[in-house]
Amino acid sequence: MSQTALVLIEYQNDFLSEGGALHEGVRAELTRTNMLAHTKDLVAEARKKGVRIVWVPIEFAPGYPELATESYGILAGVKATNAFRIGSWGAQIVDSLAPHESDIVIAGKRGLCGFASTNLDFVLRQNGISRIALGGLLTDCCVESTMRSAYERGYIVQTLTDCTATLSQAQHEAAIAFTYPMFSHPVTSRAFLDSLL
Repeated sequence: MSQTALVLIEYQNDFLSEGGALHEGVRAELTRTNMLAHTKDLVAEARKKGVRIVWVPIEFAPGYPELATESYGILAGVKATNAFRIGSWGAQIVDSLAPHESDIVIAGKRGLCGFASTNLDFVLRQNGISRIALGGLLTDCCVESTMRSAYERGYIVQTLTDCTATLSQAQHEAAIAFTYPMFSHPVTSRAFLDSLL
């Protein structure tokens, strides 16, 4: 059994698909980084190599009762755009990356960190995972929050620099240059795949 997992955050229609509630905000960076195409290639090859694929979508009940009435920051934007509602098209993982039966989909993410309100840590440890590679959205928000928590929990953490995107090139590059090296090994998807035995 592989001790490595790909942990893929918020590959959902509201971010990645035309008509998604938050798509316009990330559209230019999705195009510039080509992160979706890189991730499709990565997932296909990682599966062949026995890497466990773990999806971590974010979802909220209608009316967003999980969030403060006076939300602020990034979660206020989610609420204002009616994004990531449980059962909605926008909350679904994009068709081009539809999870396989052997994949794990983590439920319960209601905030930024993939660990905070979920059983992600339990699931990883039950599967003997000690090394994780992170991709997803946003580079400097949910990916970064999850990266920090994984580091503090003792995982060997890699962040996939070409499988992330955010609201601007400046934000993306700053996170990769300054924050990612403090809490992970930043690598390209190709370098990650080449490192697998």
